[in-house]
Amino acid sequence: MKKLVFALSLLLAFALGAQAQEKGKVVTDSLRAVQLDGRFQKYNVYLPHGYDKTKSYPVVYLLHGLTGTYKDWTRQGHMKEVVDEFIRSGEICPMVIIMPNAGDKDVHHYQNGYFNVAGWPFEDYFFGTFLPEVEKKYNCGGSKGKRAIMGLSMGGGGTVVYAQRHPELFSSAYAMSAWLDNQDHSKRGSEVPGSKLAITDQSVRDHSAIDFLDNATPATLEGLRSIKWFVDCGDDDYLFNVNILFFQKMKAKGIPCELRIRDGIHNWEYWHTALRTSLPFASRNFEK
Repeated sequence: MKKLVFALSLLLAFALGAQAQEKGKVVTDSLRAVQLDGRFQKYNVYLPHGYDKTKSYPVVYLLHGLTGTYKDWTRQGHMKEVVDEFIRSGEICPMVIIMPNAGDKDVHHYQNGYFNVAGWPFEDYFFGTFLPEVEKKYNCGGSKGKRAIMGLSMGGGGTVVYAQRHPELFSSAYAMSAWLDNQDHSKRGSEVPGSKLAITDQSVRDHSAIDFLDNATPATLEGLRSIKWFVDCGDDDYLFNVNILFFQKMKAKGIPCELRIRDGIHNWEYWHTALRTSLPFASRNFEK
């Protein structure tokens, strides 16, 4: 009996040890951004356990928020632990996750944002250089059916607007606590001489996801219906109202969209737990 227990213990230890080794890795890379004055832009990449460059993988673009950087989802969101767990359990397929850099904690002296503004044509960079280069280097994405986008706050707004403007590129879009319009905070930073925050605020207003739906043509709306949409926002989040307004307008326009309202505010606890819904959502909407 003792021998049997010992043998079973060894098998269990071996199984747990093997499982513990099934972990992906996050690497930091960079590329030269011609559109951003030739600067080198850093980004993080999650590569699943057993990553093989000769194989093709689906890709998720995971966007950070205002005052954030490409490091946030790994350091504060602990995304790697969640992705490793879900891939091991089979809840999501092996995937590459790309985390670009569109900001800095110093919002007054460093331009933040996913949209084109004077001196910061980030959207041109994202679609003209970043997306094709990283997908080629890491053999991921390559088509709408193998590409998803998600993000928090400013990155949630970027997620929605990028999918609105480029519906042919994304299979799904998952917006967390999304900054979708800026009618209420358009003057922030104006008290700081030369502050770039006011520029960021205005760019969100100029690229309003709400206005986009109001002005969309029937052909544009049909394109939006080709994407799987998900809005996720805490009941005490200060962006709650604009997220609900967006969801209501999507439904009124006949665009299917899932909605989750959970207990929470605008913080990392909320966004970390949102990964447990957003990653399976992206995975099951990839082209099989």
